[in-house]
Amino acid sequence: MPDAPAQLDLDPDRLPPVPEWMLGKKAEGIEDMAFFSGAALARLDLATARGALPLPLLRDRLALHAAEAGMIRAGRPERLPELRDTIHLLRPGDLPGPAGEVCLAWRRTVAHPLRAGALVRALAAPAADGLDALPTGGGGPPVTCAARVLEAALARGADSPPALILADAALARARGQAHLLPLLGTGLTRRDLRARGDDLRAACHRAVAAAAIRATRLAGELERRAARITDVAPTLRSRGADRAVAMFLARDAVAPAGLSAHMSGRAARRICDRLRHLGAVRELTGRDSFRLYGL
Repeated sequence: MPDAPAQLDLDPDRLPPVPEWMLGKKAEGIEDMAFFSGAALARLDLATARGALPLPLLRDRLALHAAEAGMIRAGRPERLPELRDTIHLLRPGDLPGPAGEVCLAWRRTVAHPLRAGALVRALAAPAADGLDALPTGGGGPPVTCAARVLEAALARGADSPPALILADAALARARGQAHLLPLLGTGLTRRDLRARGDDLRAACHRAVAAAAIRATRLAGELERRAARITDVAPTLRSRGADRAVAMFLARDAVAPAGLSAHMSGRAARRICDRLRHLGAVRELTGRDSFRLYGL
């Protein structure tokens, strides 16, 4: 008997799962790689166009993932928990350290629309020199444009985090996006960054395909979590609760102290615990003190 036709998920409120042909298939040449990266980007575009998705939160969380990938490339021990602590528990006057600087650079870049001024503040000098190489439209396929900008930035002596920020900016600009979404920054390895020419372009296609699929899955997860906190928001009676919910929908993590502008410290701790009890946020550290919460 012939196989039964595959059932399509036609629920308009839910993006269908990633098709199996996009997973785990070895591309045989750069044309195949370009096809897979293009398909993955198209799927990511569908996910990010959904109105229920908190895009600022997606960008901020991917910025943390890009910083973590940078730590792995540099052989440093910091991972997401340490990076979150560095950002959210930093006291006035403290220096963030090398890991914190990388994390802050990615977060500053994704927080604002793609403008030269915002990129200059996030980039080291050799990479900033490559701003004029960013595509403005009609510059060719997006991943090819990004690989060209990345290779030029590396040739100028830019360190990998600024060079990758510039490459992801080129990728976003070539796709007509107003904001940078870290993809190359999360997907390229230290070995990839030693490649040049067609080898670097192939590595960029592979990295974008894998990173775009991961970002699409993350977008679906955050959309579901955002729906939950939006549902419970009307039950919150604390003064400033609407501001707190807005922060959770825009940031990877929130410390109760970060809500101090809108409520007392005690009220901030209570609303975080209340949201956790309602299943709207998670406690991200596993600690009894200096806690961080997020979707």
